[in-house]
Amino acid sequence: MAAAVSLWPRTEPLLLGALPVPPPARLGPHYLRKMAAYARARAAEGCYPRLSWPRWRHIACGKLQLGRGLAWLYFERFHDLLPPPDPPRRLQRAEAEAACGSAEELERERGKAGPGAWPGRARGGRRHLTASPLSAALRGHAALPALPLPAAAEQGLPEDVSHRRRVAKPQGQGCRAAGQGRGAEQAKQEAFPALGTAALWSVSEDVLYSVGGASQLCENSPCSYFSAPKNWNDQDHLAFLLTHLSDMLELLLEPEQLSASSHSTHNSLVSYEAVCALSFLIEGTVNNSRTIHPLHELALWQPCHVQNGYSKISKTFSFPTLENWLRSCLIINPFGMTACLRSGKKLAWAQQVEGTTRRAKIACNTRVVPEVSPMVIMSQVYKQTLAKSSDTLVGAHVRIHRCNESFIYLLSPLCSVTIEKCRNSTFVLGPVEASVHVHSCDNIKVITVCHCLSLSSTTGCTFHVLTPTQPLILAGNQAISFAPFHTHYPMLEDHMAQVGLATVPNYWDSPMMVCKESSDASVFCLLSPLDFYTFVIPFEMEGDTTETPGGLPHAYQKALNQREQKVQIWQKMVKEACLTKEQRKQFQMLVESKFYEWLIQTGNRQQLDSLVPPAVGSKQAAG
Repeated sequence: MAAAVSLWPRTEPLLLGALPVPPPARLGPHYLRKMAAYARARAAEGCYPRLSWPRWRHIACGKLQLGRGLAWLYFERFHDLLPPPDPPRRLQRAEAEAACGSAEELERERGKAGPGAWPGRARGGRRHLTASPLSAALRGHAALPALPLPAAAEQGLPEDVSHRRRVAKPQGQGCRAAGQGRGAEQAKQEAFPALGTAALWSVSEDVLYSVGGASQLCENSPCSYFSAPKNWNDQDHLAFLLTHLSDMLELLLEPEQLSASSHSTHNSLVSYEAVCALSFLIEGTVNNSRTIHPLHELALWQPCHVQNGYSKISKTFSFPTLENWLRSCLIINPFGMTACLRSGKKLAWAQQVEGTTRRAKIACNTRVVPEVSPMVIMSQVYKQTLAKSSDTLVGAHVRIHRCNESFIYLLSPLCSVTIEKCRNSTFVLGPVEASVHVHSCDNIKVITVCHCLSLSSTTGCTFHVLTPTQPLILAGNQAISFAPFHTHYPMLEDHMAQVGLATVPNYWDSPMMVCKESSDASVFCLLSPLDFYTFVIPFEMEGDTTETPGGLPHAYQKALNQREQKVQIWQKMVKEACLTKEQRKQFQMLVESKFYEWLIQTGNRQQLDSLVPPAVGSKQAAG
């Protein structure tokens, strides 16, 4: 009967939880076990089963030797793993934080947030970044999240937010070293989910960083044209679980089930709560049905009790029997990236130029995947303008790969976006609930409202963002420019509300340098107001948003006003020149000629040409 159950790694925690940066050396199983013992011994002080920010800061900075900014980064992001996102609560929390007038007031406000579950037993969870090497051998290339503890208390986040208020920013602008992040001094009582979860989360992050180096796909794999990063590659997800399953199970064992060397024994028993925590990383189905179940529900299925060693009397599982059952049932995610590329449908686009799509590979798995976020993969779009706003994109994970000299508009609320190896292109994204990660791109522009932005190995790129967290500058970046979000489309504010993003707080101008390799503040700058122009989205849609949400910073709005005044003065001069009809005609031809030259010199001619609607009889795929 065991063969009737199929298990696979969940996509979201592995996709969203990995930060492509080597994890701190001390944040591994050995120290995580010590953390668990430390917290349990101080349960009366509020360390267990939920670990507060002050205690985590003490452990992270004093014991694990992490910088305060990095400690807060882990704490804040792990906070997002616990409950599924609740947009109204997230907005309410943003409004409360935005109303704070000082760092001390902000600390008090964040102290009201319910604490997180103690690592080891967390429930539900969506995303995160963590760092925890299982051993020296696990050092590698990207990290995953820890499992949330089943006992984790739901963290409330808010409703309705004023889109015009701004929160007091930390002192100083521009670069933030890892030890200087704004959160390190704030949010003292926020929750940090239990060690078990944190540990597994750390382990995952470390493993994805190390598993397999650059992903190698089979020659005849449907996704062989991708050099897929490990957090997108479902083959690496499976390899990660199979390689480190024993370590994760040991991290979830109760202290009395461990040997003197803190390892499992043949008689070790795994609690039901620990299996619930593993449901954060593993899900599955019965008899290949389209109904997906979390691991703990399948583990309690009566026909599986013999295979997984479950005892109804003790309500525990035999460690070796459970591990063998998990290994026998684990397969590649049948609804992951490979399935998307093999069976996903081709998308139709509101705007695309005929004759230039032959190389492009665009697929979506909405018809294949039940009950989970859709996945959209775009590759090799070249010299095109593509635009789409539809239910197909709502809540989707989007991967944009090797797109060159193109303009891409995805005007729907998205879950996550990864942009890789793209050149000389502009990406306008709808609000992104989780993260936008940009890797190995040159001379691209990204315009978006997102919860988190991270950059690695980018050169000459510009980011117009509205984000409630500090942009993360990882290794290998050069000549990055940050600028305020500067556009709108009619449904933008509605889409922001759907994913729980408000206009405040906004830390677009306060990036954090995460890696030692990126500690040189010269790798980025804030765009000069003199070089700032608003961006117009050239499509008609229904909706109420008529201006940039939150407005523009004073210096940038002032620059726009001064430029507008110059245009008005020039128009007035032309009007008062009393030109004859022939002179006006000649003058108009001269202006149009100069404008045409400017379009060619700046490359904007290509974008305007690509906006010409396709011929009436042109063919496009449905969807």
